[in-house]
Amino acid sequence: MQLVVTQNITLDGVIEATGGWFAPAGDETDVDNSDIETTLREHMEAQDALLLGRNTFKSFRDYWPQQTDDTTGISKHLNEVQKYVVSSTMQDPEWENTTVLQGSLKDEIRAMKAGLGKEIGITGSISVVRDLITAGLVDEYRLFVFPVVLGRGERLFADATEIPELMLLEAKPFRSGVVLLSYRPA
Repeated sequence: MQLVVTQNITLDGVIEATGGWFAPAGDETDVDNSDIETTLREHMEAQDALLLGRNTFKSFRDYWPQQTDDTTGISKHLNEVQKYVVSSTMQDPEWENTTVLQGSLKDEIRAMKAGLGKEIGITGSISVVRDLITAGLVDEYRLFVFPVVLGRGERLFADATEIPELMLLEAKPFRSGVVLLSYRPA
């Protein structure tokens, strides 16, 4: 199995804004994101598992199962996909199809990657993603680059010494101005 990091990111590398979320242009309801949704569905179809850090997992668990009118397919996917949450304190994840990983992250991910299947996705979960980057366990980066500059916030590559040499796999622009950049370590 491949480990694929998917992040929404600004032009200046921010993946978690300090003042809230960022939209490609104006109010998100004014933007046609149907082409992005199509790509997200393709990505979800390739996922056999989803890996999340505890905070991202709790945010997803508290939001997505209640989205009964979701037309994107994200809610359905998140409810059905096998989820793995990295946490040393969580006992009961309180969401179906969820396993809590409490052992060594590197060992757990190596074992998962050695199994049969397509992709293990991870999104958000900044500290977990950074640990996976440092350990050299990421097989692909899918960065949805939003055409905004925030100047501050959490960056994907907080320490430039952690950045592996990357090879571009795809550059896919969307109507909203967002561009999907897909890379793999060279």
